[in-house]
Amino acid sequence: MTYALAWPLQQGLYELLTTNAACQAFFGNRVHDAAPPFGPDAAAEGLYLTIGDEEVRDWSTGCDQGAEHFIRLDVHAPRQSYAEAKEAAAAVSDAVLTGPIQLARGALVNARFVDARTARDEAGQLRRIEMRFRIILEDTL
Repeated sequence: MTYALAWPLQQGLYELLTTNAACQAFFGNRVHDAAPPFGPDAAAEGLYLTIGDEEVRDWSTGCDQGAEHFIRLDVHAPRQSYAEAKEAAAAVSDAVLTGPIQLARGALVNARFVDARTARDEAGQLRRIEMRFRIILEDTL
């Protein structure tokens, strides 16, 4: 097993999601690895995407090292409707599944959608769509 592909995967996802035309239409440059600070009118800030939590498992063979990454991508909608957030989540899903995810190290073996769920903040003002993807990578070193 190797965890050495986690950072190249995050970089590759960031590059993909900030250059994909459909994702860019929804998020612009608002792709983060943590929620950004917002001003007093969060709804005016628009949608943003976070590259979230990750779980990694061994996916090695007898002669090659690899890892199975379960990674979460969250669409945050600082508005009261899920409509735009669901359209944006579909664009993210399409981008991840059709790629290409460019990696500084490793090779993509497979990318699959696992699941998604919607959530609201405690005040009921913000919406979030949490998507999980299973991405299998093989080390090329």
